[in-house]
Amino acid sequence: MTAPSISELPERLRAALVMAGFTYDAVAEVLGAEAHAALGRNETTPGLRRTTGGWPLETLIRLFLLQAPVGLAAAQRALPGLVDRLAAEGFLEQTVGEVAARLDVRPYATDDQHLWVVSDLTPGLDGGSGRVGPEHVLGISAASTSLAQLTLRDPVGRALDLGTGCGVQALHLARHSAEVVATDVNQRALRLARFNLALNAVESPVDVRAGSFFEPVAREVFDLVVTNPPFVISPATGERLVYRDSGLPGDRVVEHIVRTAPEHLTDGGWCQVLANWVVPTGGAWEERIAGWVPDGCDALVVQRELVDPAAYVELWLKDAGLHGSADYLVRYDTWLSWFEDQGIEAVGFGWINLRRSGGDARELVSWPYDVEQPIAPAISGWAAARDAVVDLDSHLRLRSDVVQETRGQPGAADPEAVVLRQQRGLRRARQVDTVEAALAGACDGELSVGQILEAIARLLDRDAAATREEYLPVARSLVAEGFLLA
Repeated sequence: MTAPSISELPERLRAALVMAGFTYDAVAEVLGAEAHAALGRNETTPGLRRTTGGWPLETLIRLFLLQAPVGLAAAQRALPGLVDRLAAEGFLEQTVGEVAARLDVRPYATDDQHLWVVSDLTPGLDGGSGRVGPEHVLGISAASTSLAQLTLRDPVGRALDLGTGCGVQALHLARHSAEVVATDVNQRALRLARFNLALNAVESPVDVRAGSFFEPVAREVFDLVVTNPPFVISPATGERLVYRDSGLPGDRVVEHIVRTAPEHLTDGGWCQVLANWVVPTGGAWEERIAGWVPDGCDALVVQRELVDPAAYVELWLKDAGLHGSADYLVRYDTWLSWFEDQGIEAVGFGWINLRRSGGDARELVSWPYDVEQPIAPAISGWAAARDAVVDLDSHLRLRSDVVQETRGQPGAADPEAVVLRQQRGLRRARQVDTVEAALAGACDGELSVGQILEAIARLLDRDAAATREEYLPVARSLVAEGFLLA
């Protein structure tokens, strides 16, 4: 099967999809909550039961999303004048009286746009055999939407989508970048990315280039680099699936990106990476990643999940469609043995955000709790907090979403613990003492930090100078963590 060529086909296909109302919201409405959730688990039966009417939207749902054959007449009504062409281009396969999908065409929603993404078919629907080929082109996934929610959306001049796949991130970047470069080593992925850009009538120039990592952009710089690289941590000795396997052992691919990306950033430019990394036995993952970050860069690294080796291996063997295969147990054992030999205790998953600032601000934190999505504004706020100068003359404000919680026995004179908790962004929580709680509560922009600390000292019968010296660093920490705004 080949990827489609680009001519007038994207425009004609887009017109048919629009005419049928094939949007994310419309699909969700037709399927209903139960069938939509089931499809998210790769189960199609509830969806098939909801799409028996034969009208064009239902036909497209059955054909492309549920991967069920549809009648030729129904396909021709949903895709008028396009069935033969789409079959010739590798989208469809025709048999006597029926049409089946060979590529996935999926509606995708942003805040104010209806988009469509073409990729290879979702493997393993309904528990069926789903082994994928080396050049499989992944479609919309939890990883791609996570990176899209992480990415800063300020207007920029040049942006790089490193490892574009089917082009999801490039579609986003084109909306706020004057110029986008999208790269990949997979030629099928590049063809599909070009088709998706044309299908969605992207107006900003997107330069799609072939090549590995930063080779296609040697000596070029960007205001923003985003990447969901092939980060799967493995011995790199088996069959390589390009969309997830870099060919490098362990987490070397992520290390390479972190060390190299700053060379391709403008002053103030960002690189944002969705990544896996090794958690060494008896060691600290924070130290490993911090050691990769070059001088002159700020780094915010958030570990969102921690997975043990067995669960990790199972996840990716199933992803490759190998669960239940003849060599499944051998592959499983070999992979686990490699983890043991390498001294890998677990695998971390999360976000790496680098800013070429000339500074060296670092925060590496485990935060598996719920966060507000999109999380990008919180990343921008983190950088602003690191740039803020906080001294005794600073006038700070408590962030409007911060609430105070107290814990203790009912009727006790004083609480056992006081916690400040954010309701937005990363939704951090911080246990504070009486002075910190009073400081946060008094920060409304009117009085300076020095004035507030002096008043608190008088109220608690403390030495004013000692209180200022002890709690000025605390004020800076509250700003750095986003509880107070400078």
